[in-house]
Amino acid sequence: MLICDYIVKSIDGDYAHLRRTDLPEEELKLVARALLPFDITEGCRLHYEMMQYTIVD
Repeated sequence: MLICDYIVKSIDGDYAHLRRTDLPEEELKLVARALLPFDITEGCRLHYEMMQYTIVD
């Protein structure tokens, strides 16, 4: 089971580009915004666990 944290690098329409905090050299992950919390902004941190993204304060 994958558990990791991401930073929202950019938002492009219906998609967001995420960077893993533990593997910053990896390519950005493209995720549909429908799978992410509604109130994300560029630069916010997300926690991924159990196929769900949550905002980290």
